Amino acid sequence: MGLHHSELTDRILGGWQGRVAGNMLGKPVERGGYWTRERIDRYLRRTGALPLTDYLPAPPPDAQPGEFELRPEWPQCVRGRINGSCRDDDVDYAILGLHLLEAHGFAFTTEQVGEMWLRRLPYLQTFTAERAAYRNLANGLKPPRTATYDNPYQEWIGALIRADVFGWTSPGDPHRAALLARRDAVLSHQGSGVHGAMWAAALIAAAFTADGPRQAIDTALEHIPASGRLARTVRHTTALHESGTDWSGTLDELESRTGSLHWIHTVPNAAVITAGLLYGAGDFTRTIALTVRGGLDTDSNGATAGSVAGVLYGARAIPAVWTDPLHDRVRSAVFGFDGARISELAARTVRLAAMS
Repeated sequence: MGLHHSELTDRILGGWQGRVAGNMLGKPVERGGYWTRERIDRYLRRTGALPLTDYLPAPPPDAQPGEFELRPEWPQCVRGRINGSCRDDDVDYAILGLHLLEAHGFAFTTEQVGEMWLRRLPYLQTFTAERAAYRNLANGLKPPRTATYDNPYQEWIGALIRADVFGWTSPGDPHRAALLARRDAVLSHQGSGVHGAMWAAALIAAAFTADGPRQAIDTALEHIPASGRLARTVRHTTALHESGTDWSGTLDELESRTGSLHWIHTVPNAAVITAGLLYGAGDFTRTIALTVRGGLDTDSNGATAGSVAGVLYGARAIPAVWTDPLHDRVRSAVFGFDGARISELAARTVRLAAMS
């Protein structure tokens, strides 16, 4: 792997901080059918927040009814009002994955993932494919049937948002990260849903040793089926970037190809994440800002892009405007972890990464 312990520690802390910050940035506008790219940028222009270099501002006082419908949690997620992170499943699953590896090690089974959900995660804090799988578990079904029975969300983004810890604990080993993520993902997903988790885990693992985001993206593609819809879409995104197409034009083209898919589907969201990383051009703030401005599942995409960028550049490269308001604390629905320190979660992750 070639990383000294101090650098490994900084990269993993960067991954955790980047995930939480990116999630918080995107959370107020998480509703892809309503918060289009155009509406997000209109909001930012109305509030004087373009270019976006901080958390979202509060709504403009002269906004018309129905003009800007932020999520109910917005007062805890906008600049000047943040006091630690809001609770969100994008962070809950990173915490739950950490606890899974601490409890069962890297030889964990998919069945043990399900048991961990039932013991540690409240049912009403699960959504889409995860809620379907949870219900199936409670009714006595076993994997992989938990993913397929009465579950129309099998290719949505849920498994991808659970993948970070497998990348963080496999620094420089994307193949291992992808295999771990697959074992987790098949509890609730199939097809592109599983491939998205494998891709995200491999992307984060590759980021520890990659020479920039493009190399990490190319390496991650080696660990999912090359002919699958996800890999084709990611490759198309990189080709548009390489051709000189600007960020907006790239997302226009990608939307024309994937716009028929639901806004929580893995494939269009992976395209937004890829574009954010590429056009972010090595800058943490620009990476998460472009990713969230890309729309769709904004908090999940911001979290994943922030995690990758945090690993690529390390915690020392994340501006204080993103980390200071978090006060090193996370809210979590995972039993026993509410109010946990981000630095402590990162330190526990470092211990697992060192073991691996």
